[in-house]
Amino acid sequence: MAWEVWWALVLGFAISAVVQAWAPRERIEGALSGSGARPVALATALGAASSSCSYAAIAIARSLFAMGASAASALAFQLASTNLVWELGLVLWALIGWQFTLAEYLGGLLMIALMSAMLRLFVSPQLERAAREHARRAARGGDGHRHGPAGAGAGGWRARLRSRASWSQVARRFRADWLMLYREITIGFLLAGFVAQLGDGFFTALFVRHAGGAATALENVLVGPAIAVLSFVCSVGNVPLAAVLWSGGISFAGVLAFLFADLIVLPIVVAYRSYYGSRFAARIVALMFAAMALAALIVGALFGALGLVPGGPRPTRAAVFGSVSPDYKLALNALALGAFATLMWLARERSGGAPPG
Repeated sequence: MAWEVWWALVLGFAISAVVQAWAPRERIEGALSGSGARPVALATALGAASSSCSYAAIAIARSLFAMGASAASALAFQLASTNLVWELGLVLWALIGWQFTLAEYLGGLLMIALMSAMLRLFVSPQLERAAREHARRAARGGDGHRHGPAGAGAGGWRARLRSRASWSQVARRFRADWLMLYREITIGFLLAGFVAQLGDGFFTALFVRHAGGAATALENVLVGPAIAVLSFVCSVGNVPLAAVLWSGGISFAGVLAFLFADLIVLPIVVAYRSYYGSRFAARIVALMFAAMALAALIVGALFGALGLVPGGPRPTRAAVFGSVSPDYKLALNALALGAFATLMWLARERSGGAPPG
């Protein structure tokens, strides 16, 4: 499975690193305060251009919230950062098809819209103010998954393309993302491998598949997030296990709900409580779960009506895990390995071997 997606991972992280290193994020962050559609849209764009690390996403969202961004903007940032990023879409496409990539991106936008609406209905201004004060106190305590500020670099795009210093910024961002995510990605592949050994009987008992379309979809969008919460894996690391669940019989909407649920795994729920206090944390976790389930149901129904849900027999476990053979993936993976080695070497060379900040 790693052979299938290695090139996509490297390409996705490289694109993300270029955007993070060269985009003028400070100006964007300054525009996120206040409420309304514009700050939420800007937060969504910034999140989509950011790292896909769920822990980094919630830490940056907490910082934005403490600096004055609305709860809707802060949560839009972290939802976009974990659902609209390049590497996630590329790995999904490589493993289980372009339909899941398109559905992931559409569902991410829908979740942001649903969360913005539900926050207005279920989170009072007083509760939001109390959570912001709690976030400011928590920000003074520091956290362990923090990205350094991204700079725009000197000159225009052509100057940056020719600048070794600019590429060093990209390399440091690339290396920082890998250092934060390699454990999740590795655990995701290992969990997928273990779950694949459970046999089809396990999945037959776990997922409702013959009770009718609506009942099946509803049960699957509830079971999918539960599996995500218990697996403790987040971000891109969820994709291999999503491929195994799809092979095992979970519905299209169930796969989406599983992928959306990376921001409510147990360690992140504990972090919310530390960042915002118990009341606000409980409220946003409940609202995110509702938004994830609703988005998965809506996108699943839409894709079903348009005939975009992959039809025919499900991929077998052997097809999901694939095989290592000298085909076009050999060339892609070789190029990706060269790019990975070059960026890692450049990051270490320019930082004196120290981890990037």
